Amino acid sequence: MEQKTRDQAQYEKMTQTPVSKLIISLAIPTTISMLVTSIYNMADTFFVSKLGTSATGAVGIVFSLMAIIQAVGFTLGMGAGSTISRLLGQQKQKEANVIGSTAFFSALAFGLLLTVFGLFFVDGLMDLLGATATILPYARGYAQYILFGAPVMCASFVLNNLLRAEGKAALSMIGLTLGGVLNMALDPVFIFVLDLGISGAAIATLISQCVSFSILLFCFLSGKSITKLSVRSVSRQIGPYVQIIKIGFPSLCRQGLASIANVALNVNAAVYGDAAVAAMSIVGRVFMFIQSVMLGIGQGFQPVAGYNYGAAKYDRVRKSYWFTVKAGFTLMTSLCVIGFLFAPQIIALFRKDDLDVIAIGALAFRAQCAALPLMSLSIPTNMLMQSTGKSLEATILSCARQGIFYLPIILILPQAVGLLGIQLAQPLSDALTVVVSAIFLARFMRRLKVEAKEMQKTEETA
Repeated sequence: MEQKTRDQAQYEKMTQTPVSKLIISLAIPTTISMLVTSIYNMADTFFVSKLGTSATGAVGIVFSLMAIIQAVGFTLGMGAGSTISRLLGQQKQKEANVIGSTAFFSALAFGLLLTVFGLFFVDGLMDLLGATATILPYARGYAQYILFGAPVMCASFVLNNLLRAEGKAALSMIGLTLGGVLNMALDPVFIFVLDLGISGAAIATLISQCVSFSILLFCFLSGKSITKLSVRSVSRQIGPYVQIIKIGFPSLCRQGLASIANVALNVNAAVYGDAAVAAMSIVGRVFMFIQSVMLGIGQGFQPVAGYNYGAAKYDRVRKSYWFTVKAGFTLMTSLCVIGFLFAPQIIALFRKDDLDVIAIGALAFRAQCAALPLMSLSIPTNMLMQSTGKSLEATILSCARQGIFYLPIILILPQAVGLLGIQLAQPLSDALTVVVSAIFLARFMRRLKVEAKEMQKTEETA
């Protein structure tokens, strides 16, 4: 009875609290989680950069591998989370348990496959991801420990998304934040004190991921979550797997294409030497930190959209979307100005003795900052489509930024304008993506009005 009372209270909170207040309350912990995750990714790059330019480049190479692991975790986590938000909005607890359990244990299984396959072909995999001969030894030393943690990392992404889908972002924040802080503390110890070099950074990441996983799993085992995980609840039917993958497919496209795009970036940058690879790696990590603010706000918005769409409260879906866009635009514009003004100083924090890295990185960073405000529309639109079950639109938008637009640009533009083409590829892709986002948004809002009118007619008839 007490559990039912708590679940009902959560339902009322998600469907009745003013959307601005609700999104802020959910966005603060999700943004903190994203920032901490980005900070410890930057911490890896910062400490590893002390080992040299080639070691810095290795972080960028292995980032593509981590994107593959994230692709699996996010596909299952976002697919299950989006579905669970709508199921809880419809107050279907048992079905939510099946979806959550199926996604969690599937993540462990897929993660184990990645570990076995990756360790067996680690050198060939690093070559494929764009490692040069001088970067390869560092990339191998970093990647092998990351691969050991693949099952834990995949499952952690699922647990994190399930908690956020329930509207319990604070619990997911605790697990991610503590793991991230531990990672930053262990990096210098393992890299320098224990003299493990770049492998030490990977070991620190592995340990922190295990700690985060343990904390997140405890939230489910201790009854703090709405969704209950159990082997007995894992579906023996194909339907839930199809549902999870269908809704999570945009995340697979987004993360998978991010990995492919990063490989294309590394391969093209390698033509201009290790300095170009290192510079673009630094830009990628720092820009991920800035972008995490918008992602955090968007992740605070997602469960609100899912719950209320499932509960047929379409006006709240519309209000929550536009609040997210306005808040995101304000923050992204502010960060755009700061990043543009201090780009050289930011890059110099990582490789102050390498002027080539600073020059290449500063221009690329400023170009990406110029396109930063556009994300306040494209990211919430993608999340709106996914959280309301519009898998086709969400998939196309997920493919647009790192695939449909970015890959042709990164392959063609450098042939015309050289290194400048590499530096401008991402902001040009962002600009084109926001155009497609606006088209899909207009269609969705028209459909939402139709659904609202049909619901009103049904209620009047009843």
